[in-house]
Amino acid sequence: MQNPRDFNWPILFSWLMLTVMGLIAIYSATQGPVSQFLPTYIQANFYKQLGFVVLAILIMIGVQFTSPRTFLQLSYPLYAIGIVLMVLTLFFGKEINGARSWFGIGPFGGQSSEFMKIATILAVANYLTSRRNISVENIRYAFFSVCIILLPTTLVILQNDFGTAIIFLALIPVMLFWSGLPYGVSLFIISPALILYLTVLNWQFGLAAAVIMTALIFFIQRRAWLTVTSLVTGILTVIGVQLALTEILKPHQIARITAFTNPAYDPTGAGWNVIQAKTAIGSGGLMGKGFLEGTQTQLRFLPESYTDFVYCVIGEEFGFIGAVLVIVGFIILLTRLLSSAGNHKHPFAQLVTVSVAAVFFIHFFINVGSATALLPVIGIPLPFISYGGSAFLTNTLMLAICLNMDFHKREFSIYR
Repeated sequence: MQNPRDFNWPILFSWLMLTVMGLIAIYSATQGPVSQFLPTYIQANFYKQLGFVVLAILIMIGVQFTSPRTFLQLSYPLYAIGIVLMVLTLFFGKEINGARSWFGIGPFGGQSSEFMKIATILAVANYLTSRRNISVENIRYAFFSVCIILLPTTLVILQNDFGTAIIFLALIPVMLFWSGLPYGVSLFIISPALILYLTVLNWQFGLAAAVIMTALIFFIQRRAWLTVTSLVTGILTVIGVQLALTEILKPHQIARITAFTNPAYDPTGAGWNVIQAKTAIGSGGLMGKGFLEGTQTQLRFLPESYTDFVYCVIGEEFGFIGAVLVIVGFIILLTRLLSSAGNHKHPFAQLVTVSVAAVFFIHFFINVGSATALLPVIGIPLPFISYGGSAFLTNTLMLAICLNMDFHKREFSIYR
């Protein structure tokens, strides 16, 4: 029988802390002094989220009574079910905010792409750790692993949900690196994203980043083909971004990018979200304006205040201290997950835990980066804080699986 002391209580505490902060922020954004002027469906979001939290607690408790080997055995069937569900959603799903990623069965519904995150992580982890002799440096195994991830990524893109596609793509370097991909190759995989970001700011920054990344890859790996490929890829990325900005993208898309680098360019249009988000956080000061007292939030200047910009609600009403508490909560969560992964003896549990931590970190990094104008507004929710049943339940289920594997790590320590 397992000892309750073996349970990873700090992870549970961080989940509870972030969830409570999310409920407070959602309540403020939907039940404030002028909430009577909001649509009824928005006013109901707090109570829906409260119901999702109760359901998530039941799911978390139930998962702890499941054998960790069950997740390994069900990984491929869950992946297949997820792909079928995503294809059906693509053709018969409901379109919300331009993305056809929602399915519904009677009164119930959700995002198939959220469920697919769990299924993809489990399937890739099972594949990469299914035999002792699998090495991710073997191009055949690495290629097939990437294909497992790219299939749902393609379906997500077809659903017009580019934010979620970024999450899937980010799993590639994380899972391959943890499975043995050399440092230089891992750096090569992630370098285009950094170069692209800097090129949007200034093409000279992007070109400099391409040269620096190539030099780092050479010193780390010292393989001529990889060095040359890295330099060519970096230069092509810079050229591609410049061509996109001048020849390919539509005016409204260019306006969004310009608004990211210079919100004052279109303060009442593309730059509105960025300006209001920065105003909300900046006006919060050290202690904040007080619960239900945030003017940007309560007067509806802040867009999507209960989803994409929920971090701004916390920053405005609870100030720097509240914003830092969110960061501290995620630091506790992520560090404990990585520590848990390091303590596992079974590679499947290691890879699943690291991948879940990566998903949480990417969500956190992009959401907070968008809210603070360090990144373009992409539309990715903040785990456990933003409103959304599918995302909240999926994130809690992923965390519950990690807690299960950590709690049962002694009996899940023998390589199969």
